[in-house]
Amino acid sequence: MELKVEARNLDMRKGWLEKIEEEKAKLVRHYANFVLHLRVTIEATPGYKEGGYEVRLVASVPNDTVVVKRWGEKVRPILVEAFDVLGLRLKEIVRKKQNHKNVKVSEAIVAGNVSGTIKKLFPEDAYGFITTPDDDEVFFHENVLRDVSMHQLSEGDAVMLAITSGDKGPQASWVRMAKA
Repeated sequence: MELKVEARNLDMRKGWLEKIEEEKAKLVRHYANFVLHLRVTIEATPGYKEGGYEVRLVASVPNDTVVVKRWGEKVRPILVEAFDVLGLRLKEIVRKKQNHKNVKVSEAIVAGNVSGTIKKLFPEDAYGFITTPDDDEVFFHENVLRDVSMHQLSEGDAVMLAITSGDKGPQASWVRMAKA
């Protein structure tokens, strides 16, 4: 995990840095390879109605960014609180991703493998549509392509896919070229 620490309108104290490193170690232990980048900003905020300090944590995770802001009179307690909140939010994101994966996998198993034909491609926007033998139109994104890239596909290509229900209708959970 890449860590960047900033101090604004104040001098960084050694104790704060040690606490940040301690909290970072906890995150690495619980969310190894999940949190890609963490930025910690401690700012003196005498002009705010709360006064004191603001601690801001910005964590980059796959396909998301988590921001936590806390204000208070003393830096160390708000550092602890901010990292606790960040930990809870990361736990929730991981839980949602696991549930989402389980739902997708079970739906794909129920749907089984389906054959289809590439109907429309929008490579510049990284998506397309597949027509099934039942004339259903199925959305797919380039992230679900297996063993083929978006630029290798052409309209009319035969493919195999698994269909799940998406927010706007049927979508592919994976797509690969049909074996000739």
